[in-house]
Amino acid sequence: MCYVTVHNMSFIEFLFILLILYYFVYVLLWIILDCNVALWYKSRFGNSISTMRGQVVWITGASSGIGRALAISLARHGVRLVLSARRLEQLEQVQTECLAAARGLLAQKDVLILQMDMLQLDKHQAHLYTVLNHFERLDVLVNNAGRSQRANWVDIDIQVDRDLFELDVFAVVHLSRLVVRYFLEQNGGRGHIAATSSIAGFSPVPFSATYCAAKHALNAYFTSLKLEQRKLDVTIFAPGPIATDFLMEAFTGNKGEKVGDSTANQKRLTAERCGELFAVAIANKMDLTWCGLFPVNAMAYCGRNATLTKILAQFMTEKTLMKIRDGKL
Repeated sequence: MCYVTVHNMSFIEFLFILLILYYFVYVLLWIILDCNVALWYKSRFGNSISTMRGQVVWITGASSGIGRALAISLARHGVRLVLSARRLEQLEQVQTECLAAARGLLAQKDVLILQMDMLQLDKHQAHLYTVLNHFERLDVLVNNAGRSQRANWVDIDIQVDRDLFELDVFAVVHLSRLVVRYFLEQNGGRGHIAATSSIAGFSPVPFSATYCAAKHALNAYFTSLKLEQRKLDVTIFAPGPIATDFLMEAFTGNKGEKVGDSTANQKRLTAERCGELFAVAIANKMDLTWCGLFPVNAMAYCGRNATLTKILAQFMTEKTLMKIRDGKL
């Protein structure tokens, strides 16, 4: 009997050591990797982006930043594209870059430019018809259009809250509903909806209250969609700070005002790496993924746990969080 007790205790101790090692390795990966562990694994051992060759992917907000980088990553593997944004000249440049990256896998007709303003909801259906008339199919919608924000919580004009939600949430949901109906009618519910969210959508940061709330709302909308439509693939991609010109168009707390700053040269994850990871997430039909340089990646894991979020809040001041978000730490 004594031998059994000692033997059992040794086994429990062994399991405890394994658990400690597991968490040690996991935390170490938070520091080393530039994305969540599951996404990193898929990028090495999952489906190649090339498995999407021939599919049609519609990307909104494709004229710059993450949308542009995603388009080029997909084009490199022979994925046919619809590029949408307001700025026609930039879209034409992205089209040229996509065709160059494809190296003969795509012809010009395989990269469609579709100029659109997401806020013109009454034109969404016509835009969808344009895509379907051109390609006769649509496999993936990537909702990437949107704007960020920099403002004090107490100083935000309520109209700014409404305007940001109109673009970052309601316009996205409206277009997605039209595409989901198409998937239901034509494909028996099979299709793929993806959205560019943000780590701020589950790990809020100071001085971007409306943006954080909008991304929380977006996450909830698409998580609910997945629960209702089990045949539908839904990917929520949540980047941390990325080196783009995203802040040029960002909201402030005042109606009609823009931040007008660039973060392209700050210490952030590159748009190219972000676009590649987004493409991997789509090719592997992942549910929720994120990316960002340390300590953003670790903060994302903490943000998924209420207890860890409270602990983190005790050690990080507003200034520290701002430095992390702005790529200065």
